[in-house]
Amino acid sequence: MLVYPSGIDLSSRSLQHLSGLLAGHRRRIASRWRRLTCGRQAVLVLAHLRCGDTYARLAAGFRVGIATVHRYIREAVDLLAALAPTLEQAITMVRKKAYVILDGTVLPIDRIAADSPYYSGKKKHHGMNVQVLADPAGRLIWASDALPGAVHDLTAARTHGIPAALATDDVKCWADRAYQGAGPAVRVAFRGKNLRGWRRRYNRDHAKIRSLGERAMATLKCWRLLRKLRCSTTRITAVVRAVVALELAA
Repeated sequence: MLVYPSGIDLSSRSLQHLSGLLAGHRRRIASRWRRLTCGRQAVLVLAHLRCGDTYARLAAGFRVGIATVHRYIREAVDLLAALAPTLEQAITMVRKKAYVILDGTVLPIDRIAADSPYYSGKKKHHGMNVQVLADPAGRLIWASDALPGAVHDLTAARTHGIPAALATDDVKCWADRAYQGAGPAVRVAFRGKNLRGWRRRYNRDHAKIRSLGERAMATLKCWRLLRKLRCSTTRITAVVRAVVALELAA
């Protein structure tokens, strides 16, 4: 198999952060010998998450077995996922902010038509529903556990306890019409196409604020693995949390 050098559009800070995390883990478990150093393992994991490289391609490029690649990636993802903030920690972070932006996305997965719980009628494809909180500048703050794509955004937000957490800490939140009825803390636009007067102006201003949340979604989807997930649905939450941890550390 031909092998060629490639690049990863990440800063060295991400590599150093993950390398240090892996080095500490190896010391704790007293790992004596590995085929790859901490730095090389970190590059392998980042290539998988950022570029979406498959296990077979990574195994050929790093000259290790596919089982070794799987083990290295799972190990690093679990370490990173443990560092991702919980909802309570995220709410604590945003108390000093003017408001937060709530939005949901459906990450595509490779499932067949029979897997109806994962089919999103809105997106017209199978996927996993992930709720995201962003600050007023559109920076990613927190991402939820992944739920089947058939779950509505409002149901997902309630399942994760987002409206209740926002109301308890009196944090203002802006969201789209999918969150209508989420509670007093979540502000949504008025329904209807022919609105006039202050309702029309309110919707226009609301859209300007909420559109900044798309930056957080774009940040999440810059990690190409999340554009088409082929792993088990039970591992998607850990992958999303690992990506959030890397973004917050960068």
